[in-house]
Amino acid sequence: MSISPDQVIRPEILALSGYHVPHAVGMVKLDAMENPYPLPLELREEIARLAADAPLNRYPDAGAVALKATLREALSVPAGMDIMLGNGSDEIIQIIALACAKPGAVLMSVEPAFVMFRMIATFARIDYRGVPLNTDFSLDLDAVLESMARHQPAVIFIAYPNNPTGNLFDTGAISRIIKAAPGLVVVDEAYHAFAGASFMDKLTQYPNLLVMRTLSKLGLAGLRLGILAGRPEWVAQLEKLRLPYNVGIATQLIAEKVLQHSEVLLQQAAAIKRERTAMGERLAALEGTEVFSSDANFILFRVTHQHEAGQVFQQLKKRGILIKNLDGSHPLLRNCLRVTVGTPDENNQFLMALQASLKT
Repeated sequence: MSISPDQVIRPEILALSGYHVPHAVGMVKLDAMENPYPLPLELREEIARLAADAPLNRYPDAGAVALKATLREALSVPAGMDIMLGNGSDEIIQIIALACAKPGAVLMSVEPAFVMFRMIATFARIDYRGVPLNTDFSLDLDAVLESMARHQPAVIFIAYPNNPTGNLFDTGAISRIIKAAPGLVVVDEAYHAFAGASFMDKLTQYPNLLVMRTLSKLGLAGLRLGILAGRPEWVAQLEKLRLPYNVGIATQLIAEKVLQHSEVLLQQAAAIKRERTAMGERLAALEGTEVFSSDANFILFRVTHQHEAGQVFQQLKKRGILIKNLDGSHPLLRNCLRVTVGTPDENNQFLMALQASLKT
């Protein structure tokens, strides 16, 4: 007798579409919010020597003590707060969702937001509630507070700046949410380097606040390192769900080395911010586009008039440019596309291809 997946796999998993990562070989890759700049040669040579001497036959330091000490200083984690590391922020989101998934528990976010909040809620069997943003992508504070009062969420995730919209929500509104929340509030600061705003220094003020960071957008996406900072009583419980040795020895050694040269990453972030301004202005000057202000390393824009986002997206692919098509992912994102800020040359190629695509 043969056994089929639908006899074994949970129905909500069978109904899911997987997180799709498109083929990008040979393309100008502007779809995944990566830093387009490589590390300097001298630093890469130091990393090569580290890798050559790394004891790869041994398990990594399970507590990542040296790396955590470096991160504590680099990220200005307040005294008295603990740090947990994950295989990217995704693993940290999953750990939090699993920890909070009591029967009937609710995980809440705003929408549109990072798609993994909803997906991981499904994985963890915790009920997901999304509160729509206003049409200008600002927080609808009254709706969030009302939904919180009704559903009593165990945990609320807020991306700051938000992905995929790129904007920073009002600080006062987020503070009101934290104060009113019946459970945890996790502020996801994946794009902190491009925003200049953070809730990290508020950890000592709010007992139910956790702050997430990642090194992926700064230029180390290939290392897959996510960071959670918060009060020891929360981190101690979440650590119980973290799988042993989840952060490999290469990631620990390389991240520690690069963070000792954090000025390199900050200089690259500053270059990306300058390009973001220039590209936003050029995008807005094109006929048939509506551009939204961004505090991240990407720009959200809507194609207007006779154009449809899907057609423009395909035209760009034919011209060797890969961005993200968000049309259909949420009603507020109708005809919207998201482009990562690349190098000046990549951005110029994108803008030229977009101009030609809008004329097609």
